[in-house]
Amino acid sequence: SVPRCYLNKQLATVRVLKGDPAELSCTVSKDNVTGTWFKDGLKLTSMDGVVFEKKGLVHKLIINKAEDIHAGKYRFEGGDVKTEASIFVEDPPQVDKVLLKNLTSVPTVAKAGEGVKLRIPFKGRGPIRAAWLKDRMELGDDTRIRVDKTDTCTMLSISSCDRRDCGDYKVRLKNDSGVLEINLKLMVIDKPQPPAGPIKIVESSANNITIQWKPPKDDGGKPIQRYLVERQQVGRNDWETLGETPRSCTSFTMSKVEEEMSYYFRVRAMNAEGVSDALESGEVKAAGKASPGAPDPPEIISASRDTITISWKAPCKTGTSQIMGYIVQKRKKGTVTWLPVTNVPVKDKKLKVTSLKKGVQYEFRVAAVNAAGTGQPSDPSEPAFARDPTKSPGQVQDLKVSSSDSTSVTLTWNKPEVQDGNDVKGYEVEMRPCNSLSWTKCFTLPAESTSCRVQGLQAREKLFLRVRALGDGGPGEASELEACAGAAAALVSPRLLIDDTVKSFLVIKAGNPIRVKIPFEGSPEPLVTWLKDGLPLPSRAAVSTEDGSSQLLLRAAELSDSGTYTVELGDGLGKRETFSFQVQITDIPQPPGAIQLEENVPNTVTVTWVPSASEQWEKNLYYTVLKRESQKGLWHVLGDLIYNNKFTFTRVVPGRDYYFRVVAKNDLGASDPSETVQPWRIWKKKAEFRVKAQKYRAVNQNQHPRFLVPLKSHVVVTGSECHMSCAVGGHPPPKITWYKDSRDLSRDPNYFCTNDFGVCSLVVLGVTKHDEGEYMVEASNEVGRAFSKAFLAIKGNC
Repeated sequence: SVPRCYLNKQLATVRVLKGDPAELSCTVSKDNVTGTWFKDGLKLTSMDGVVFEKKGLVHKLIINKAEDIHAGKYRFEGGDVKTEASIFVEDPPQVDKVLLKNLTSVPTVAKAGEGVKLRIPFKGRGPIRAAWLKDRMELGDDTRIRVDKTDTCTMLSISSCDRRDCGDYKVRLKNDSGVLEINLKLMVIDKPQPPAGPIKIVESSANNITIQWKPPKDDGGKPIQRYLVERQQVGRNDWETLGETPRSCTSFTMSKVEEEMSYYFRVRAMNAEGVSDALESGEVKAAGKASPGAPDPPEIISASRDTITISWKAPCKTGTSQIMGYIVQKRKKGTVTWLPVTNVPVKDKKLKVTSLKKGVQYEFRVAAVNAAGTGQPSDPSEPAFARDPTKSPGQVQDLKVSSSDSTSVTLTWNKPEVQDGNDVKGYEVEMRPCNSLSWTKCFTLPAESTSCRVQGLQAREKLFLRVRALGDGGPGEASELEACAGAAAALVSPRLLIDDTVKSFLVIKAGNPIRVKIPFEGSPEPLVTWLKDGLPLPSRAAVSTEDGSSQLLLRAAELSDSGTYTVELGDGLGKRETFSFQVQITDIPQPPGAIQLEENVPNTVTVTWVPSASEQWEKNLYYTVLKRESQKGLWHVLGDLIYNNKFTFTRVVPGRDYYFRVVAKNDLGASDPSETVQPWRIWKKKAEFRVKAQKYRAVNQNQHPRFLVPLKSHVVVTGSECHMSCAVGGHPPPKITWYKDSRDLSRDPNYFCTNDFGVCSLVVLGVTKHDEGEYMVEASNEVGRAFSKAFLAIKGNC
């Protein structure tokens, strides 16, 4: 019988990038076998870009440049053997390398208020999903920001950018073949914020005033150059420029001030983009002469039918010399003329005023005297009668709150017990808030009144009230309510006050606190309930509700805290209002598990690993596989953005030792690696080989400059960036000089020039109408020079 033919090596499935070569091969046991190739069940006789090759026992199908039409299931049949495998043509998203380098190496700069458009063309197998992210949050359309996408490009448009748009942006392009992420940086420059306040008065005298402030919290993206200081005299409308200070000085002293004159001051910060709004001070008064200040009003010590004794305290400001005495004056209540009590200053701080008229009310005031003169007089004392002492009335009886509503409280009381010589002449009503110790006079009522209504209160406002009787001997002892009297609160339906500060989706790193504060209103105060995924909160959660807001706090977030949180308001009568928000807890991934290595296909190694435990909670988790060829060599990436737990390395060289490492990654970073301990090796047979030395061809050391890729003309929109580039060759490496309308741009800060190994770029930042014109790049070395020109046209921003 004729021996049967067997397979020594069967076909193996191949994954190849679009445009790369691909190969299928199998080995049979007989040399005379003529094989036939099939694709998707159809016999292959010829196909563009496909070559069939047979060398001895090996049959090969070779694709020079893989395209989408080459993907499919292939089968080889020959003699008694049959084997099949698939070719998968991967076409992940791609962006032009020169454009990608320009976008990622140079930040995009825009001025506040201008529009920004970032356009990224791409290619790859559709459909391609494009997403723009800032601070790990995906951007969507709103009143200022718009994200557009076509089949070949994506664009982020910001109609009027401001400082909050500064930061790192990420463009994520994803299809079924892979993910491409591009990191961009946007810088928005603006005039600075006002200097930080308040303005402090460091010194104030009769000759000068020194003010001090703090630098702005935001310098607008440009260094502060100087500060502008102005002042305005109280009562006038115009502002006077005092001067400037350098950026390092945040204080200013003005020497031209008038004694006892009041001023306002304001300070502005300036950078290259303009002048900030002003920080203004309150009223500042220059010091006056060195005479004493005003004492406090005198106090009445005692009175009789023709004398009143008063006392007072020295003023806080005594001037530049010691107080020599005091001028004492008197006047009858209701008159405006003050009369001196003595002809010379009184050295003591107590005086018995004599020769007064019986039954007349008097007021007194004092002024301090020193070497500079007489100071300001005090405010008048309390009026006092010149008469023999009488008893004051007793306490009012039965003080109580008779009624109240949402804005008022009504008090009633009975007259005090009457005794000889202490008739009631009227009543005085005072009040104070619960959080204050100061009493405020509300009413003075005639003796016939025994009730009053305190109006103008806020709902739920509480206060203390007291009433005292007034008589000829002065006010009596006050009667005070034993408890706080409160106005009845107005009914307000419970309502959650959700605004832009309350986020509906939170991403929080594990270990950081979760703190969410929800404002609300309602009267009487509603019942607040918090839930997680429809169930009560975990015991670690703390909820505090006070002053119209409720706060949820978890001091250290755990992965199990991810979910939907709901706050619910209820009024006890069945009416409810709710608000829900999502919380996603994330963290740096945990490392993958043990690694296994298998040679399923000759001269390849398949790396498999136990998934990271973080796959349970991290949706954006992926893996990176690395290898090195010695125990102390450098690690090299074999595969990235791997979303399963398997990777095949096909370029194994027999006889070498390989070590493998797998790392789990997400947006926060990379896990610790999982590594193989023992080396992986495929043994090879030693074979004799010969090395044929190539003939040496000397390099031409002198080459004229030449443009491998010339400049191209551009048409751009006002306010955007323009990137012009070309490629230059020559030896020695040519010197590159850029010109606009024959003007050298080397030292112009508005243009950014680079030369990376012959790839020359010119970036025009924030294009304006003045940038339109002819641009030329000159390449020169000791052998010669070459030129390339292009035109830049500007069109308006529509």
